[in-house]
Amino acid sequence: MKDAPLVYQRDLRRPIPQNWSHWYLSILKVAVGLLLILLIALLWLLRQNAIDEQRSTLIADVLWLEQSVRFHLEGNSEQLRQLALDLTRAGDQEALFALRARHILKNNPELQQVLWLDATATAVHGMPTRKLPRHESEASDDSPVGRAIELARLGEPVYSDAYQTAEASQFELYVPIFDDGRYRGTLLGVYSLNGLLKQQVPWWFAEKYQVRVLDGNGSVLASKSKIDAAATTLSYPVILDPPGYGVVLQVTAYRGADNLAQTLIAALIIVLAAAVFWSLWAVRGLIQRRLYAEQALRSEYAFRKAMEDSLMVGMRARDLDGRVSYVNPAFLHMVGFSAEELIGSEPPMPYWAPEEMERTLQLHNEVLQGKAPPEGFEIRLMRKDGSRFDALVYEAPLIDADGQQTGWMASIIDVTVRKHAEELAQQQQEKLQVTARLVTMGEMASTLAHELNQPLAAITSYNAGCLNKLESGNFTTEQLQEALGKLAVQAQRAGHIIRRVHDFVRKSEPKRAPCDLAEVIDDSVGFIDGAAKARGVRIVREIQGMRPELMADPVMLEQVLLNLMRNGIEAMRHTPSEQRRLTVKLSQLDNHQMEIRVIDRGPGIPPEVKDKLFTPLFSTKAEGMGMGLNICRSIIEVHHGRLWVEPNPEGGSIFFITLPIAMQ
Repeated sequence: MKDAPLVYQRDLRRPIPQNWSHWYLSILKVAVGLLLILLIALLWLLRQNAIDEQRSTLIADVLWLEQSVRFHLEGNSEQLRQLALDLTRAGDQEALFALRARHILKNNPELQQVLWLDATATAVHGMPTRKLPRHESEASDDSPVGRAIELARLGEPVYSDAYQTAEASQFELYVPIFDDGRYRGTLLGVYSLNGLLKQQVPWWFAEKYQVRVLDGNGSVLASKSKIDAAATTLSYPVILDPPGYGVVLQVTAYRGADNLAQTLIAALIIVLAAAVFWSLWAVRGLIQRRLYAEQALRSEYAFRKAMEDSLMVGMRARDLDGRVSYVNPAFLHMVGFSAEELIGSEPPMPYWAPEEMERTLQLHNEVLQGKAPPEGFEIRLMRKDGSRFDALVYEAPLIDADGQQTGWMASIIDVTVRKHAEELAQQQQEKLQVTARLVTMGEMASTLAHELNQPLAAITSYNAGCLNKLESGNFTTEQLQEALGKLAVQAQRAGHIIRRVHDFVRKSEPKRAPCDLAEVIDDSVGFIDGAAKARGVRIVREIQGMRPELMADPVMLEQVLLNLMRNGIEAMRHTPSEQRRLTVKLSQLDNHQMEIRVIDRGPGIPPEVKDKLFTPLFSTKAEGMGMGLNICRSIIEVHHGRLWVEPNPEGGSIFFITLPIAMQ
């Protein structure tokens, strides 16, 4: 015997506590939450460090730019001061001014104009034009130019405030001209703020920052940038002095690619952490559902195990190779073997009876081939002590959770007691049938005596006539032959009556043979016709022309018909004589069945009696045993037919008998 798992010997384990899953998942969720918080804090610190570093770099770059612009403006101021000094010493002042001014404008594109004003603020010479930079027709004392000149006369270069023109924003530089301490005029340089930024802000600076010049009101006077930097708040302003007057140099850092990448990485980390958290939540649900399913499975297994242990029906499972894989206690009790002795066993099984070995093996192979009869089959098995018992086996495919067949499951019922009871019941039924036939013959004794009296009287008469002829000597051979022939006919008639009575009342096993229902009806009518005439009842036969034979026991069917006809005759004892008609009708139905109707014209059967009419020991007659109709129904059911009663529309009752034509 090969080793196999003892399916029967599984123990019910205690349910696993589910609190561990809640603690485990809670710890995981807390860990993921802390990890997410730490990552966010780390990213925030990195971002703050990057911002601080960027701000430090921005401040350094802004201070550098402001210093560069201031140095450049001071350099230009120094050139104009040198030109003012040279103009007081030169012979050809205009030529010197033109030469030096052209040189200054060429090397300093941010300078839009250089003017030479005399002591009355009148333009003496100018490059590229002599037109004053502002729209005033003259430099009056209360004009910005006049005020700036007055300040410059104090001896130092003076910057004007920044102002907006139609072309651009600009400011001016006033350098006084002194000759031996006397004020001789002013050199005026006009700066373009946009030009100044264009020349002083290098390309690498513009790649990183947006540079703007703002006035005291915050209005933009000039700017230099590659892109819009409004999306960032990282900026640093510094006072632009010179020229002063609240002019601010504001530098704003662009949002760099590293910041975007850092933000994107932070967003991805947060999304991944959220996904992990959600996954843990989903896993928590899955684990809970799995634990619930396992608990339900354990409960279901415990329930099924208790149910299987309490079953009186034996359960036995076999795999596709025919090895036993499972048995329940009922089957073990039935065969007397233990689970260890049966699990894994192969044919021939230890509980197979040797005398039934060939048939049992054939049934075993048919089951494995999927040819097990759905209605089950009976087989004789052997217990461990050698005793035999009859079992009814139902086989069904054993399907696993994937829908694949893994073997066969059998339900086995010990039918030994039932078969013994059925045999006793059959014997009692036969005895009751014989008793019923005897009762019927007893009730028909007078009629049978009358029927036998006629042929016996005829035989006596013919015999006396023959003796008289012989004694007289006056006879012929033909006369004696005719009389003896009639005597023989009457003897045969009496013998037929006696044989029919003998066949009807003798105890015999049911013998099915091809029979014609019309002949059964004729014999039954022949039996009871005398009793019917004695009570004034006319029996009418309605038999179809073509009728098939069927396999049945004619004597048992004759007993049923006699019982039904006798009941019908008795039911019409109070019916008017002209209506006393008993009809026996034979016909063929469309569903391959023969139908017999016994129709009487009696008072009918009350509804409260109809439901109990075929019940054993129930009778409407004071002297009846209550077994006649019950026996009749049993006989018809043995022939796979039906017997029932319905009311006759013309009055009385109709007993229906249906019998299948093709009987196995």
